[in-house]
Formats: sequence, structure tokens, C-alpha cells
Amino acid sequence: MDLDHRSAFGASVLLACVIICCNVPYPVGAYQYNNRYAGDQVFRITPTNDVDVRALKKILGQIKVDFWQPNSASLIHQNATVDVHVKRNDTQDLHARLKLERIEHRVFIYNLQTEIEKQTGYRSSRKRRSESQYDYEVYHSLEEIQNWMFEMNRSHPELVTMFSVGKSYEGRPLYVLQLGKRSRLQKKSVWIDCGVHAREWIGPAFCQWFVKEALSSYKFDSVMTRLLNHLEFFIMPVFNVDGYRFSWNTDRFWRKTRSKNHKFHCRGVDANRNWKVKWCDEGASSHPCDDTYCGPFPESEPEVKAVAKFLRKHKKHMKAYISIHAYAQMLLYPYSYKYAAIPNFNCVESAAQNAVTALYSAYGVRYRYGPASTTLYVSSGSSIDWAYRNGIPYAFAFELRDTGHFGFLLPESLIKPTCTETLRAVKAIASGLLKKCNTKNRFPYMNNTLIG
Repeated sequence: MDLDHRSAFGASVLLACVIICCNVPYPVGAYQYNNRYAGDQVFRITPTNDVDVRALKKILGQIKVDFWQPNSASLIHQNATVDVHVKRNDTQDLHARLKLERIEHRVFIYNLQTEIEKQTGYRSSRKRRSESQYDYEVYHSLEEIQNWMFEMNRSHPELVTMFSVGKSYEGRPLYVLQLGKRSRLQKKSVWIDCGVHAREWIGPAFCQWFVKEALSSYKFDSVMTRLLNHLEFFIMPVFNVDGYRFSWNTDRFWRKTRSKNHKFHCRGVDANRNWKVKWCDEGASSHPCDDTYCGPFPESEPEVKAVAKFLRKHKKHMKAYISIHAYAQMLLYPYSYKYAAIPNFNCVESAAQNAVTALYSAYGVRYRYGPASTTLYVSSGSSIDWAYRNGIPYAFAFELRDTGHFGFLLPESLIKPTCTETLRAVKAIASGLLKKCNTKNRFPYMNNTLIG
């Protein structure tokens, strides 16, 4: 790590500790979020033709909903499921209008408040803040995660270095853990970030799981030992720190950052539409109230700007960029903003196939993989496109479990299997960096693939 990072980090430790200790979130017990989601429902709607698509877009333009999949009405297509969170006062109206238009639909979460309570279980009765008994199979608040990061840095000085790449809009430090055996030689690097979108809690859970497994299996697991000996990992457990904290204390389904807009009352920018690559084009919104709002200009969000600055500075040795999201069970790579094959398509596609095969070997969970534009949807200003354009040859975005049964409310009981299988995939990608890509040239097909 650079000397300026070390000194800046050292100077901020004491202040950060004070901030963290004084900033513990409100206790979450019965009736979380003041029972605001009682009676809310999640609909799964499937338009089967163009007439359905047009009718559905019109309906959802008149009834305010929270889009879960896809992210906005503009991305609705025939035979592709649409998951929307509907307020309790609008559920009957939406059901009636869908029935009138004969659009296929069902309710798969009947009471959202109940599912929220079930996701985190009996949190108040658990010992969650004891570092020696840190529970990796529960979701943790921002403060707990940051305290855990300090502890990892303190207890594993031979493998871990902690530093901050900057500050968020609300002034919170953007902490990163650097993992790897100390070396005088400059090693290839891998960047992994989690929690870009605040409501995707399984992301930060995975980043913590990865660090835990890397440190505990070093010198015991031959693959992990080789990876830490020959690679440098930069792990950012919570990218969108302000939004993540807001999703714990106020709005469980908040997605964006928390920056203010001077012209509109709406807050936040989609941190995965704010990168300087085909910014604010297809798949991004220019309206500040939309969940896919691209921001007033590229890198307007201090979180995006800080990470982009760090990656630019280290791009010579940065060989892989991995961003963890949810939900869909997919492994995506560039391009997101256009229907075209990347120059090193064969090598990246081979790495993706190896990763999803490794993931499938754990519990038989099937992941689709392919270019983001064709496998999921077109989106501009994404981090994987930016990373790729800035010289990082392997750029991936994972969409973790599930495919909609729980959506963003993946139960804590599924943290272990989800993280275990994802770890296999990430290890496969990282291991590939230590080998030379020898795939033969072949015509790059654009059909996404399913493993399993």
C-alpha cells in the first residue's frame, strides 16, 4: 500500500472509532421500520406480448411502485418477469387492472413487513458485536462491519492492511481491506466491491465471508494460499455506506446513494449508472426521482469518484474487477451499454464458464452467464464497463441468489450456502489470473448460457 494511504489511514483511525461508537443504529426488534411495510405486497408480472408490455407500462406509470426486477418500466419486455413492490393501498387496484388487461401475474410476497421480520430473525437476542464470536451467518449494520474491519486489520497484520479511499456524501470513510502476503514485488491485483446498491444486503455479507475464508484457510487450503501469495485483493465490503445505513434505519428497499438534489426533493444517485462510460444513455434515467438516476454528471457521487480514482492509480496491476449485486443468479461481463463482443471475449467468457461451473459444484445452483446487455439488460454508466474501458481485462458483476422468491429479503439461513458457492466462483476467476489464457479464437456468440 502507498505511504500516503498508510498515513491518511493512521490519522483517521481514532476519529473513525469515535464516529462508529457514537453512531450505532437504532435497535431493531419487533415491528422494524415502524411497521411501514405492513400489507405491502410484491407482484410478479409476466407480459407475454407487445400489447401486454404497452398496457403494463401504462399501468405502472399511473400506480407508484418500487421496481425490483427490472430497475425501471423502460426495461420491461415480453416474456420477461417483472417484480414490483406495491404499497398496501394500491394492491387491489393493481390486481384489478392487471386482471382487466388479462396480464399474467401473481403475488409472491403477501405481507412485506412479515418477510422483513423473518429475514433477520431474532436479531436483538444475538451476540452480534463480539468480534471473537462474530457471526458471518447474519446480516450486519454498517457500524458492525466497520468495527469488524478494524479487528481484521488488528488481528492479521501479516496479511491485512486497512485504508480509506475517501469519504461518502455524508462524510463517512470509505474503507477497504487489502489482503495478500507481503511482497517487495508488485503483484497482480483483484478489486471486489459489495453493497453498491443499499438494499442488496447479501453483497456485504459475501465480502465479509470472503475475507474470513481467505484468512482462516491461508496455509491450510492450497488454492487460497497460492492466491494470497501471488495476488493482492482489495475488498470493499460496503461501497454505498450512506445508502446501506439508510436501508437499516429508515427504508429497507433504498437503492441509491444519499446525495441531495438542488432542484428536486428526491435524494440519491444510482452508483452503478454514475461511471464515466456512455454515461446517462440507455438503461439510465436523467430524472432525480428514479432509481436508475445517473446523477448530474459522471462521478458526481464521491463514492464513485473515490473508487474510480483509486482504480485509475492502480490500473497497471489491476487485472480483475468484481462487483457483487443481487438478485438474479447471473454472472455478467461487458458490455452493458451495447450489444457487441469485447475484444478478449473468449478469455472472459471462458473465465465466466469456469466460475459458474465451480459455483454449481457446491449446491447445484444454476447461474446464467454472458454479456450484461444480452443476459440482463442494457445499462449505461456501469462499473464493469468503466473498469474494462480503463484497462482491467476481467470485469464481472455477480447477481447473487435468488431468482425472486425472496428477492432482496434473502433469509439469513441462506447466507452460508450463497457465500460458499460464490467463493468458489471468485476463487476460480482469481486462479485464472495466474494462468495464461489460451482459448482459440471462435465466433463470439451473444446468447447467454445456463450452467447446470
